[in-house]
Amino acid sequence: MVWVIFVAGAVLSWGAYGALIHQGQTQLGNPLKALLCVGIAYFLIGVIIPVAGLGAQGQLSDFNRSGLIMATIAGALGAAGAACIIWAFRNGGLPVYVMPLVFGGAPIVNVLLAMALHPPKASINPMLYVGFLLASIGAAMVLYFRPAA
Repeated sequence: MVWVIFVAGAVLSWGAYGALIHQGQTQLGNPLKALLCVGIAYFLIGVIIPVAGLGAQGQLSDFNRSGLIMATIAGALGAAGAACIIWAFRNGGLPVYVMPLVFGGAPIVNVLLAMALHPPKASINPMLYVGFLLASIGAAMVLYFRPAA
């Protein structure tokens, strides 16, 4: 169950991301400057640390082609998502609107894509669709009942 600690880390990181990147973007005065800062952080955390760790383990080679392609596409999607959030802010969106929509919609997209990539072995429980509806309703409620800005 150690993985739950990392889930909590992702929740805290991504939960704080929207508000902080909006603040930084506003202070920098240009969304491209904010995106550059995100890129620097991705480079430091996503390149330097794994290169050092893999190098120390002697595993900095033998990448298989399909894994390399899929992981690179995933990384590009993560960076594109960050850029989309930054541009949503640039075009008038506020964290109190943008992030609930992102976090309400992303789990639904994730489950649908995961089912497409790994088709279920059994029939889909109809409660899944209730979950989709509840996730949508939850995001809508967060938006509707948000604190006044």
